[in-house]
Amino acid sequence: MTTTQARAEAEAAAQAEHVARIKSKQDPGVSRAEGWRLRGPLLPALIFMIVVTQIPFLFTLYYSTLSWNLVRPGSREFVGLQNYLDVIGDSTFWQVAVNTVIIIVATVLISVVLGLILALLLDRVFLGRGVVRTLLITPFLVTPVAGALMWKTAMLDPVFGIVNWLLTPFGLEHIDWVSRFPLSSVILALVWQWTPFMMLLILAGLQSMPRDILEAGRVDGAGAFQLFRELTLPHLRRFIELGTVLGAIYLVNTFDQIYMMTQGGPGTSSANLPFYIYQRAFLGFDIGQAAAMGVIVVIFTMIIASFALRLIFKSFTGKEEAA
Repeated sequence: MTTTQARAEAEAAAQAEHVARIKSKQDPGVSRAEGWRLRGPLLPALIFMIVVTQIPFLFTLYYSTLSWNLVRPGSREFVGLQNYLDVIGDSTFWQVAVNTVIIIVATVLISVVLGLILALLLDRVFLGRGVVRTLLITPFLVTPVAGALMWKTAMLDPVFGIVNWLLTPFGLEHIDWVSRFPLSSVILALVWQWTPFMMLLILAGLQSMPRDILEAGRVDGAGAFQLFRELTLPHLRRFIELGTVLGAIYLVNTFDQIYMMTQGGPGTSSANLPFYIYQRAFLGFDIGQAAAMGVIVVIFTMIIASFALRLIFKSFTGKEEAA
């Protein structure tokens, strides 16, 4: 045994003895009481969350095992996992699942790029920057229903829409954007709403960046693009990741824009999972299948949330290198 190994073992033994001594001095009753005292103020919020989220989810699990159509109230019977098998075999379900992924990916990517550009512009000092920043934040403060209605009637209307009015000099007029491009119209409204959120998040990252690093890079002869690529973008990576995962979690539940702009049509070409569940439950009155779809969507959302929380933890604690 070498001297280094002996020294390491001695230090480990001393540390273990120190920890054991501290534990022996603690009163288990006092520690338990202290723990409950610290957790006590959180109990009302915990109980509220259980009542609001977990109990309805348990009812949804129960309903998903029933064949229950509201048109035939007396026909409710237990069918086990049959509703889940029917959902998996439903081609329309997979179509709207693909629509959901397209909406999430397109909205997040475009919002992040536009938010990054706007944040870089707002990071510079110019006259009226506060006013411009306030105006750019406004779309995020508008309720989704009002924003969707504005895009459908004021912006994309084939006769009175501002977009068609702007395109008239180029020979393009009376284009019914919502009918011809329903999914793209929904994504456009979502990008308009989510770009300010991404902009604020990235702007916070820019303003937290030490300026002396940029000055040192300029002294070394680095150009603006090189500074952005080598210094600014790596610093903003965790803020972009945070915006991406938070946006993805919230966009899974998109409903208002689809309901107000396209009603999921034509057919189901612009429907997503929440809207399709709404159609099955409140238009088709098939509570069993709608509940099964809801459970599947919850599982899908939990997978995204777990990945998101893990990514955020790694980004903000700097433990991705150790993983």
